[in-house]
Amino acid sequence: MSAPVLSLRSVTKRFGATLALDAMSLDLFPGEVHAIVGENGAGKSTMIKTMTGIHRPTSGMVEIDGDPVTLTGPHDARDLGVTAMYQEPMVFPDLDVAENIFISKTDEGLLQRPADLRRRAADLTARIGMRLDLDRLASQLTLAEQQAVEIARALSQDVRVLIMDEPTAALSAHEAEQLRAVAVRLARQGVAVVYISHRLEEIFEIADRVTVIRDGQHISTRPIADVTSETMIAEMVGREVDHFFEHVPSKARAETVLEVRGLAREGVFEDISFDLHAGEILCMAGLIGARRTDVALALFGIAPATSGSIRYKGSPFSPPSPRAAIAAGIAYVSEDRRKLGLAMPMSIRANITLAKLSDVLSPSGFLRRRREIEIARAFRERLNIRAADVETAVENLSGGNQQKVMLAKWLTVKPDLLIFDEPTRGIDVGAKAEVHQLIRDFVADGGAALVISSDLPEVMAMGDRIAVMREGRLMDILDNAEATQERVIALATGQAPMQEAS
Repeated sequence: MSAPVLSLRSVTKRFGATLALDAMSLDLFPGEVHAIVGENGAGKSTMIKTMTGIHRPTSGMVEIDGDPVTLTGPHDARDLGVTAMYQEPMVFPDLDVAENIFISKTDEGLLQRPADLRRRAADLTARIGMRLDLDRLASQLTLAEQQAVEIARALSQDVRVLIMDEPTAALSAHEAEQLRAVAVRLARQGVAVVYISHRLEEIFEIADRVTVIRDGQHISTRPIADVTSETMIAEMVGREVDHFFEHVPSKARAETVLEVRGLAREGVFEDISFDLHAGEILCMAGLIGARRTDVALALFGIAPATSGSIRYKGSPFSPPSPRAAIAAGIAYVSEDRRKLGLAMPMSIRANITLAKLSDVLSPSGFLRRRREIEIARAFRERLNIRAADVETAVENLSGGNQQKVMLAKWLTVKPDLLIFDEPTRGIDVGAKAEVHQLIRDFVADGGAALVISSDLPEVMAMGDRIAVMREGRLMDILDNAEATQERVIALATGQAPMQEAS
């Protein structure tokens, strides 16, 4: 085998107290498709950003052709032949294909020589084996064609390492097949192709070698012939889970709070059916692109379903808006607390009472500040929100305390159904334990909880039942007693068959 074109040597990357990469070492060779797999949060994105100069290592080094390099930004990486493409193509919609391919080559004067531009563009698209109308606007292309334009642009920059991050997540089966063929074709032409995908069947189809990473650490690198889906899954989920707690079964009651039948939103998800009882935690597991959040948004009235039915507390229910859902007793704890969950510059006090201002307004519409402080202090004590006082700005709190403020905000509406979307993302283990207990306390008091989580140990610890989704379809619903991490991953990646329709 030839010398590696790019290497990571004991690369560690920290973000404050968070260790995103832990002494990561990896070699990429020209002429191969090198797949990288791992759970959500395993460190794949940080690794990509380190390779492409977006992040600088805290320690360790990046090498090109065996020589250490300092990448101050993506432009440095591109100059050395390292480019990344993502599932959302970066094209200029109002420029045509040829102009998009050479958008970074204006210094060569190519945009002033249309004939030269189109001749070279034709050569590049031929090299990747896809026929594109060079005069078409990028806005008129399919996603797969837009990605082909990105690849051709990378080739125009003499790419040596092409990183493809979930490139087929939003593509049809035919388009995905085309893109995989392009990846193999480029590797055979001497490019080092890094292929990141949660679709394990793709890995076995095109990869020459596969690397498994977990918790920011390198677990294994093997030729694809030496790997099975079972060994790969076992390595992906093989971390110790003691600190994520044992499962404590909730005491589900006979009352069915939510009945979902055949729920669908055209082009997003389809045929989603499940029940949720009072006193129960139903966890929804899956990988990026599984469309779990979209189901939650439909239940909360943000993006209503286009077909199917919902019964809530025994009656037909079709919330036209979040306001209607809140009025009915449904609350949604967003996965993005900074953008969608909290007003970051405002105080703990103001955030906690935000979802139900009617409780702190006088009949004439004036704010009853004393009542607002009373409510906020009660929740601060109940949820153990660590802050000097309730006037502290939320942006000055730790992630775990921000999460507890967001939960307090929704508890003020006294919901019967709480939807948690990634309830412990970005918070430390101690805060996770507290949030888990708060969810358990909520269902112990008779509430019903739908918990969307990409953290498998969390899913196994929290869920009385586990609904596994993949690409907008419900694959199966497992009782906790029969569920294993391997079984959940196998369903989420399509390595286990979908449940039979009842």
